[in-house]
Amino acid sequence: MQPFPDDSVELLELVSRYQQKLLTAPPDQLVRPEATESGLPPGDLALPEDGIGADSAVTELSERLLDTAIRSAGPRFFHFVIGGVTPAALAADMLTSTADQNTGMWVSSPIGAHTEVLALRWLRELFGLPVEWAGVITSGATMANFVGLASARRWWGAEHGVDVDVEGLSGLPRIPVLASGHLHSSAVKSLGMLGIGRSSVRFHRNDDGSVDLAGMRADLASLGGAPAIISASAGEVNAGAFDPIEELADLAEEFGAWLHVDGAFGLFAALSERTRHLVAGVERANSVGSDGHKWLNVPYDCGFAFVRHPELLGPIFSNTAAYLPGVDLERPNYGNLGPESSRRARAFAVWATLAAYGRSGYRRMVERHLDLAQHLAERVRAEPSLELLADVPLNIVCFRYHPDDVAEAELDALNTAIAAEVITDGRVHFGSTTYRGMVAFRPAIVNWRTGTADIDLIVQVVLELAQRVREVGP
Repeated sequence: MQPFPDDSVELLELVSRYQQKLLTAPPDQLVRPEATESGLPPGDLALPEDGIGADSAVTELSERLLDTAIRSAGPRFFHFVIGGVTPAALAADMLTSTADQNTGMWVSSPIGAHTEVLALRWLRELFGLPVEWAGVITSGATMANFVGLASARRWWGAEHGVDVDVEGLSGLPRIPVLASGHLHSSAVKSLGMLGIGRSSVRFHRNDDGSVDLAGMRADLASLGGAPAIISASAGEVNAGAFDPIEELADLAEEFGAWLHVDGAFGLFAALSERTRHLVAGVERANSVGSDGHKWLNVPYDCGFAFVRHPELLGPIFSNTAAYLPGVDLERPNYGNLGPESSRRARAFAVWATLAAYGRSGYRRMVERHLDLAQHLAERVRAEPSLELLADVPLNIVCFRYHPDDVAEAELDALNTAIAAEVITDGRVHFGSTTYRGMVAFRPAIVNWRTGTADIDLIVQVVLELAQRVREVGP
């Protein structure tokens, strides 16, 4: 006798009805529903002894999602550089869960592994990366950075005559990691997980966070030919600024350093002639990381890492046991080429969305977002009480509320209060950051459904809520 009733088909039909309710919600629906937290079940809810049945459980979860879920996949969510989900990617992701493939080994899912091979090839073509590079789909940019920096660590160890993945780092000098002020926290986190150390970063930055090339050159020269890692940012999170990848590649080649590029969302600048110059030289890097659940608009979670030297990944990530297959680059066992041994078939959604919309579709989306970012920048410039704090090279607009009758010393508290009101208000969703010592907003435009009306609402909401905050006090 089966332990559970096999009512999968009926449950899928039930879920489909709720999915349609989520997808067909009116465009003016709150991004943050009023019941987001009040509608959650009690934290001390006891585990049921007999269960309430699959139909009741799925119904309850579905209704809670309708009432409480943040509409982060919608067109008015501008926080954290979170993309939406294209129709093709959504459908493919549903198939992914239904087929439930483990793509850690070719033998366990030939279609999963082969689809990943093809998806990674298409991504390299999309970004202008050499076809010979290795690639692996990860859970996001953090793990993509981890893969790239793990490859750098192995290379660095080999330069010292040590297999650090076997012997460890004990007895070796500290690995120098050079970066500008745009280094993302996920890269720092990866350095910690790799044993390189979060404090190993040697920052060479100007007052605006941009790279001090002269200082970095002097630092590399002082190493006397010893190997080092340069970590570059293609798209900083507060204003979308880019490190000069071409010039950093020149330094890496001159001093024999490893160049890693974190292109979580900025790598997509390669898709448009208008922004391609921002990632010029990325093909000269040694490793590159990016996200899929940002500008590719595939479901959480998804990222990808690319490494110039394919032979590095196997010794780092191989998982050996008598019952497991080894490293095979012809029929890749991706569990031996990345951090996860058991792996969801994330490549299905990646392949489906690229197959559905192609290079030109993604180029149109990126260029539409570039236009929308410039539109928002112009709206900010046109409002006397708003201040644009940075240029807008890509898709993030950094600004603050700054009326003439408010003293500079009071602006941070005022903008912090406005950001909190924006979240609570729920019509649009973005938070605050600190940019060059000032509290600011930094809405990021990455959702395929976002339009001009959604962008205009950002300005309207900020002005309305600023007035409310000033009336009651921050």
